[in-house]
Amino acid sequence: MNAAEVVNALLVQRFGVSSGDVTDETPLRSLRIDSLALEELRVLIEDQLDIDLEDVPLTSRNTVGQLVAAVDGMVPA
Repeated sequence: MNAAEVVNALLVQRFGVSSGDVTDETPLRSLRIDSLALEELRVLIEDQLDIDLEDVPLTSRNTVGQLVAAVDGMVPA
């Protein structure tokens, strides 16, 4: 799975977001991803992709696309 697939799957399966609501331009906060949920999402992404996102600055103001780009930057080629 690539970063986009992992992020989208987690948003839908773990956070109850409708897959139709997830676009690159969608702010995480509009999907009801607050700071606590974002931290949970970060841990789930780290576990699934075996990466460390601790140094990646993410807030609920980021878009789904920004999150995917940040995760993509951490996934080894």
